[in-house]
Amino acid sequence: MHIECLNQPNDSLLLVVSGDMDASGCSQAQPLIEQLINEHPAVNMTMDLAEVDFLDSSGIGAIVFLFKRLKAQGCTLTLANVHGQPLEIITLLRIDTAIPLTSTAGSPS
Repeated sequence: MHIECLNQPNDSLLLVVSGDMDASGCSQAQPLIEQLINEHPAVNMTMDLAEVDFLDSSGIGAIVFLFKRLKAQGCTLTLANVHGQPLEIITLLRIDTAIPLTSTAGSPS
């Protein structure tokens, strides 16, 4: 799993995730997520999952962790371009009722 962080207008960040969001990838990405939250304490984030084809419980945990940390700071998390198996898992677990999904990284679905 690889995460690229891009600054966006209105003090927001776009996290472009590629690869599988599984136990191995998420354990490697966790320090980067912590660092981003600490370096950008008051920004809204969009996580672009267009290049993620597999999501397991560790990936769900990472998304929920990021959502809770941002919410505690008064910020939001949006998931963009979710498709295939990750979309099935997110909707099955009803995560989409708490974390908004968009069809693109810049506009609501």
